[in-house]
Amino acid sequence: MSKWKILMAGGLLAALLAGCGDKDAGTADDPAKEDPAVTDEQTTDEGTGETDATDEGTETDAAVDGAEEVNVPLKDADGAEVANAVLSENEDGTVHVDLAVKNLPPGKHAFHIHEKGMCEAPDFESAGGHYNPEDKEHGKDSENGSHAGDFDNIEVGEDGTANVQFDTDQVTLKEGEDNSVFTDEGTALVIHADEDDYKSQPSGDAGDRIACGVIEK
Repeated sequence: MSKWKILMAGGLLAALLAGCGDKDAGTADDPAKEDPAVTDEQTTDEGTGETDATDEGTETDAAVDGAEEVNVPLKDADGAEVANAVLSENEDGTVHVDLAVKNLPPGKHAFHIHEKGMCEAPDFESAGGHYNPEDKEHGKDSENGSHAGDFDNIEVGEDGTANVQFDTDQVTLKEGEDNSVFTDEGTALVIHADEDDYKSQPSGDAGDRIACGVIEK
């Protein structure tokens, strides 16, 4: 073989080796080309993490908004609804009472929790006495008072309506706890014909019972 042919063969071999080297180096320097699935998988996992955080926030909001309320319609001796009370538990454990009255005689009226969940017309005596789990005397002006079911008087306007809101720490809506309104016999809300004097025994000389509603879930 001539010297010229030997040189040509050597040059071609060197060029081929150099090309293969460049191709291998390019693949090694680009990890995205080497395994693109890795990048896609990481992006999907991160996105799922953000969704989980949003779901946790939604569940927390739902728990806060899910505070329990007890709705108690009160009816008169003729069976007509003359009031509605909404009971709810505050964060500090007190009970909030929101009472709306209509079609009742104007003036002050006693308003109590009674010890039995029965409202049999026309006199509502079936509701028993005031709710008194601690065996105290009636009335906030009594030396040994008051009953857990004693509330302040409500005042009905000339149009027969009233809207009253107040809190009490004498009862709870939690079943099984002391002073719970959910007893074996139940409890009821009662409005009287007259005002409570906060001291006469056993019920403040409040007169007849003119409206009654059972406290139940």
